[in-house]
Amino acid sequence: MAKNLHKDVCESAVFERLYRTLSKDVHNFLYYKFGADAEPADKTQEAFIKLWENCKKVTPDKAKAFLFTTASNLMLNTLKHKKVVLKHQQQSVPKHTNEDPEFIMRSAEYYERYKQVLASLTEEQRVAFTLSKIEGKKQAEIAEILGVTKKVVEYRIYSAFAVLKEQLENFRTK
Repeated sequence: MAKNLHKDVCESAVFERLYRTLSKDVHNFLYYKFGADAEPADKTQEAFIKLWENCKKVTPDKAKAFLFTTASNLMLNTLKHKKVVLKHQQQSVPKHTNEDPEFIMRSAEYYERYKQVLASLTEEQRVAFTLSKIEGKKQAEIAEILGVTKKVVEYRIYSAFAVLKEQLENFRTK
């Protein structure tokens, strides 16, 4: 039984000898097992890169098993990824809504009218109303921000709400 003088495959001469003797076998193994579409040449190269990255851990007599196992695992991972991509592509995203075009048009028109009425409010009313109803701040917080009393904030919000109700049909807040 010949003694193995090399403890790992980190020496360039040992690695080169392994590449020359095993690369064709690894490629053929992948080609016959998975086909040409799975890019066996690329996976062969990746397996040798992994061998080089782990050269301190792999002895020359275990290198063949390491290469074949790594190459096979790389190929299986690629196939699993392709399967996930294919499944994702096959899932159709609904490109329609249950809302009729008339509803969508009326909603857009109502929103435009809402913006016009909101712009017609006084600045004090608009600021108090948007801080309360859009940003969700409490009346005490708004009073502190604006430097007025809570009663003034209540009046501004109420008066803004009254104008919006008067000028917009079916206006209500949540």
